[in-house]
Amino acid sequence: MNRAQVDSFLEFLVAERCAPENTLKAYAHDLSDFLAWLEETGNRPNAIDSSILTRYTSYCRQKKLKPSSISRRISALRQFYRFLLEEDVIDTDPTRDLSTPKRATYLPEVLNSDEVERLLAVPDTSTPLGIRDKAMLELLYATGLRVTELIGLGLHNLNLHIGYLITKGKGDKERLVPIGESARAWVNTYINEVRPSLVTKPTDILFCSTRGSAMTRQNFWYIIKRYAKAAGIFKPISPHTLRHSFATHLLSGGADLRSLQMMLGMRIFQQPRYTPM
Repeated sequence: MNRAQVDSFLEFLVAERCAPENTLKAYAHDLSDFLAWLEETGNRPNAIDSSILTRYTSYCRQKKLKPSSISRRISALRQFYRFLLEEDVIDTDPTRDLSTPKRATYLPEVLNSDEVERLLAVPDTSTPLGIRDKAMLELLYATGLRVTELIGLGLHNLNLHIGYLITKGKGDKERLVPIGESARAWVNTYINEVRPSLVTKPTDILFCSTRGSAMTRQNFWYIIKRYAKAAGIFKPISPHTLRHSFATHLLSGGADLRSLQMMLGMRIFQQPRYTPM
């Protein structure tokens, strides 16, 4: 292994793999770091084996690099040595038995009850869009829906009179989800007072953008970020945050895990028709 071979490898990635610039920069950095380590430790670049690579990964851990960074460096080395193998520069691949560290698992951020109340209070409900946004936030927090489920809701999925909705989740599995009183009231207000002014052509979509089309994930993500800032919430937040907050608050309020799992994954077979309150 030498710098000329690294340059040839990077040229190969550009010409044959159309690798993006950020990948090239990352691999160039990682391979240069490995070469520098070989020089510092007195290891011969042309005599690399799995034991040397294992010592290098130990060195990376001692530097307290994140598992994701170590995984990326191992990936760069694997790709590089496979390239040398295909070019008949080496006879065996020293990375063949090299293990990749497990990525750390991070718990999602959740909002406490006070933060949820502040967030739900931000939309200006004296305006049509404020009512729409209030209805979306209330429904998201009250049901634990995924964002794609929320923006994919149609009128036919709702029964506000009884207080439930039906949504399709992962794997096209349908589930019935109860709707709390506050969310029911705001969704009903939105449907009766705001939605008719947003809809430009016949559609079953529940939550519409200002153009009359379905809301997108990006639209709602920006809405959440804007309202979180206005509410003085500066922790990392996304639409998914409310789903995790919903589950956490239910459990801390005494709901048993099985009940929560049923609420988030119940399989049902009958579609309700939208019934006004």
